[in-house]
Amino acid sequence: MLKADSPALVLAPMDGITDAPMRALQGATGAFSFGVSEFVRVSVEVLPAKVFRREVPELRHGGVTPTGMPVQVQILGGHPERMAQTALVACRAGAKAIDINFGCPAPTVNRNDGGASLLLHPCRIREVVEAVRSAVPAQIPVSAKLRLGWDCPDAIYENAAMAAEGGADWLTIHARTRVQGYAPPVFWAPIRRVRESLGVPVVANGDIWTMDDFRRCRDETGCIHFMLGRGGLADPSLPYRIARELGLDAPEPPETDWPRLLVALVEWVRFYESEVPKWTVKRLKQWLNIADKHGAFDRFEAVKRVDSLEELLAGVS
Repeated sequence: MLKADSPALVLAPMDGITDAPMRALQGATGAFSFGVSEFVRVSVEVLPAKVFRREVPELRHGGVTPTGMPVQVQILGGHPERMAQTALVACRAGAKAIDINFGCPAPTVNRNDGGASLLLHPCRIREVVEAVRSAVPAQIPVSAKLRLGWDCPDAIYENAAMAAEGGADWLTIHARTRVQGYAPPVFWAPIRRVRESLGVPVVANGDIWTMDDFRRCRDETGCIHFMLGRGGLADPSLPYRIARELGLDAPEPPETDWPRLLVALVEWVRFYESEVPKWTVKRLKQWLNIADKHGAFDRFEAVKRVDSLEELLAGVS
């Protein structure tokens, strides 16, 4: 999926946000090289194929969204053998690439031997990556997503080295520690050092809200691969503009039309769910709240208490 010498813009995995309908919507932009699924948690047993087909329905269609964007499957857990065998199940279910989550800061996840908790144990990062890399077919890329560390940014040097030693084809680095969560600031400089020292591709991630942020990130990291999450939702034109600056074949950004975008997401929800669930309005308001706080929407107060889809669409028109 990721080529060392070719720029890429990757849609970030955001639990409860970038699910299959949102991935389909974002894939329609033509701006993203590929997306990463929300994490599938591996805890007490090897997961069956039906879990992956449910959580990552793109696997039923070649690992690609209906709008043409490839999707990488992300798994999360701390037990090497279970992670390895589950990754193999995912491949047999249709996964074309596997990503391992060592970055999730959620306390529930971290208390249960997953996500960023493994940043405290560098050798375990190597063990998990090595087990997964050994289990899945050689042609299936295996990558790892990390934060800079648990509470110290300098931890990234050892943790990234362990992931690379385990056989990761590329690394995605969120430029914060776990203790920071999503609070500023981000620290880009360590990503450059990792990229230059390890010789594996590195995807820079975190706090790219504007083109100025993107350019600063590019300058400080030297990266040509970037992951975009909340920034692309806050300003729907941003993925287009970044992709075009990277030299990717993306169209000119259309004018942001919030009613059209919301209706399109609802239609993708309907595509996957057959009927629109009750939580859909809450989901749409979650998106608008991100855009209100960080980007291109300024009418959230007018719609944050509405209960129906009709009221919401009327409020943003």
